[in-house]
Amino acid sequence: MAKPAPRKSGRSGGSSIFTGVLIGLIVGAVLAVGVALWVTGNNPFRFAAPESAPARPAPAAPATPETAPSFDFYKVLPGDAATGPLPPAADAAAAAPLYYLQAGAFQNPADADNLKAQLALLGIEAAIQTSDLGDKGVFHRVRVGPFRTMDEVNRTRSLLTQNNIPATLVKEVPTPQETP
Repeated sequence: MAKPAPRKSGRSGGSSIFTGVLIGLIVGAVLAVGVALWVTGNNPFRFAAPESAPARPAPAAPATPETAPSFDFYKVLPGDAATGPLPPAADAAAAAPLYYLQAGAFQNPADADNLKAQLALLGIEAAIQTSDLGDKGVFHRVRVGPFRTMDEVNRTRSLLTQNNIPATLVKEVPTPQETP
């Protein structure tokens, strides 16, 4: 009995792998472009409706071009007499005091975080300030604010009092800074 001739099983692996990778890249690129157009809202296949023309445009006066202001470098320098000090209203607004409500001061940072979380549950945003007091150690203050008016302070203080959280008023006056 004769042995059957061995058959070659047709395909070589190189070309089919290349074809699969090429098809995958093309499909991926098309999908990426489609997702990008969908996310940005641009649709190149959507036809824009023709806009209706206005009934009658208003007669326009002949437009005269405005002249752009010219600046001279040497006139803009800080020592120029034309630029004086800030108006008094701006200085008064800058020196207005800020008010804070201090709900607690703790040496343990976990206690300060707990109070801050308790205030957050009430809808009050608080900040923790850490300061080193030398011999007394490090303290973590829980403060609410800043408030610009006493009405805001009183509303927040009454909410804290209703929830059995004592608060101390802290007034901070910002120091005026020199402008260079």
